[in-house]
Amino acid sequence: MTSLEQKLHFDTIIDRIEKARLRVSDHHIVKIVAASKYVGESEIRSLYNIGHRAFGENKVQDMKIKVDALEDLPLEWHFIGTLQKNKINQLISLNPYMIHSIDSLELAYALNERLIREGKTLRALVQVNSAYEESKSGFHPDEFTDTYTQIASECPNLQLMGIMSIGAHSDEIKVIQKSFEITHSLFEKIPNAAVCSMGMSSDFELAIACGSNLVRLGSILFK
Repeated sequence: MTSLEQKLHFDTIIDRIEKARLRVSDHHIVKIVAASKYVGESEIRSLYNIGHRAFGENKVQDMKIKVDALEDLPLEWHFIGTLQKNKINQLISLNPYMIHSIDSLELAYALNERLIREGKTLRALVQVNSAYEESKSGFHPDEFTDTYTQIASECPNLQLMGIMSIGAHSDEIKVIQKSFEITHSLFEKIPNAAVCSMGMSSDFELAIACGSNLVRLGSILFK
């Protein structure tokens, strides 16, 4: 894809997001994090060159490779995958902008402990399994609010910003919509929450309609 073709393709995605957000409200702002796990340095540079800055990686080792290779660019790195405890030190050393996937109290405590030791803080989202699917990580909706409050209270070096979820794995739009509605209803109950991260390449317009203000787009961006 030439740079012009990529710019035109990116603009069509922006247009779809604009239409979706305006159906919610003129004041509803939606951020894009480009999920770059399947692409390399050149593709990220190309997207940077047409104005994009926020990128998300699912694996710490892959993030390190790309952070090192692209250190000349002012990129905003998000960790959007499941974090293994033995990768905590490496992730913190990369100084990511945000982690989207706090999915257990054990992980929250371990991250907070290492952050205290390093004298750092880290923006974080707490993951909810609003689809009630065994294959997905995250807290069940009925325990989410209490757990979020507990993490906020007991892990001060994690700067909790809001909630993250993955839409239901289903061909039925109503099932996916229900999972997004559950996530957004929890988001509205969180004091001072700023980020409702839900929606990927296949369902971002529906997620925005349900209140998402951050979408994680991968395959649709890097065609």
